Amino acid sequence: MKEFTPTSYTLECVATGREFEDEGWMIEDRECPKPSLIRAKYAKKQLELGPAEHGLYRFADWLPVKRMLAGSSAPVTYKSKGLAGYLGLENLYITFNGYYPAIGATMTTCSFKETEAYSVCARAAEDEKRVLVVASAGNTARAFAKVCSDNGIRLLLSVPAENINALWFEQPLNPCVKLICPEYGGDYFDAIRLGDMALKSPKFYAEGGAKNIARRDGMATTVLSAVTTIGRIPDYYFQAVGSGTGAIAAWEANQRLIEDGRFGTNLMKLMVSQNAPFVPMYDAWRVDSRDMLPCDEDKMRRNAEIIDAKVLSNRRPPYGLAGGLYDALKATGGDVMVCTNAQARKAKALFRELEGVDIYSAAGVALASLIKCVEAGRIEPDATVMLNITGGGEEHFKEGKELWYLKPSHTFSLDPDPADVVAKVETLFD
Repeated sequence: MKEFTPTSYTLECVATGREFEDEGWMIEDRECPKPSLIRAKYAKKQLELGPAEHGLYRFADWLPVKRMLAGSSAPVTYKSKGLAGYLGLENLYITFNGYYPAIGATMTTCSFKETEAYSVCARAAEDEKRVLVVASAGNTARAFAKVCSDNGIRLLLSVPAENINALWFEQPLNPCVKLICPEYGGDYFDAIRLGDMALKSPKFYAEGGAKNIARRDGMATTVLSAVTTIGRIPDYYFQAVGSGTGAIAAWEANQRLIEDGRFGTNLMKLMVSQNAPFVPMYDAWRVDSRDMLPCDEDKMRRNAEIIDAKVLSNRRPPYGLAGGLYDALKATGGDVMVCTNAQARKAKALFRELEGVDIYSAAGVALASLIKCVEAGRIEPDATVMLNITGGGEEHFKEGKELWYLKPSHTFSLDPDPADVVAKVETLFD
């Protein structure tokens, strides 16, 4: 890509307020006495949009990136007519992350996880010799695989065996991308644990999940898209959550936009939702607990198998730590809701009928929650509402294409020997 000046920023610990320099790939404040997220504090307080052809990097002022990678797309926000009319909302804005060229949406992995991948990978140094490790329930893996394959970045993915059908691509991937899996019966948490075992080798380094400022600020471009399109900060923000990282990112972007000074001073109410029966954050929020409640691991695995929106099945979300989802919900007067598979399916069908494109189950959960809130009279008809459609257009994208699927190099038991994991993954990149 063209010459690019790395974005200027410092880091701040949410818990203590300590400000410090980013020494490279910092995902926490080593001096902080308790669990806390860190945030980027950008030198530019007013966001200046780059040209549309820069894709996601048109928001580079507020992305912690060293370079621009090839192939990115930005989220697209538009004012709804069909769905808005059906719901009786005068100012419903849809931020679409996926493939829908009719509105200018060209994310070929069809998921907003592309916003994370292009930001995270552009934060890494171009001469990084270690292998990036990413654990995923599916969509994140597909996004990172595409970005790393297209840009020659070495990547080790860990994805549950029953979710690897999500690893479809238009063409074969660069062999710099490898996949390992916990066997059938495992879930996202098992994939995280397997990835952590690989990280015992110095050949690998962790992407960092919610703790990585690049992941959150990449996801925050959905809000930057909405606000720069609408011209103001919305009153409500709707999204389905597995980890809650996207909602945390939305809250952080909201605070930066207030400081920008051109878009209002309100905090969006974060209206997040989970897919029943997998609802650990809802359970904690309902009893106003900062800590996740005790749970039966086998029951959580079973519940994860039941839900349509597999990407929402995170058993260890960044909920209670400083700057996590609990704090975001408290700060914004938000709420956690629950939707069933049936409600999400009905919402998906409604979106296709009224807005013209298919959406993922997670986005269906978000829309189902919006429908519930409207029916309960919780949303004023003239309120400005942002609906984050986190994935869609897959059926549209796949039409007439012969797809290629990434296969695992190794499948491990749910209780593998860590030394065996390290030995096998190291040979993948010799």
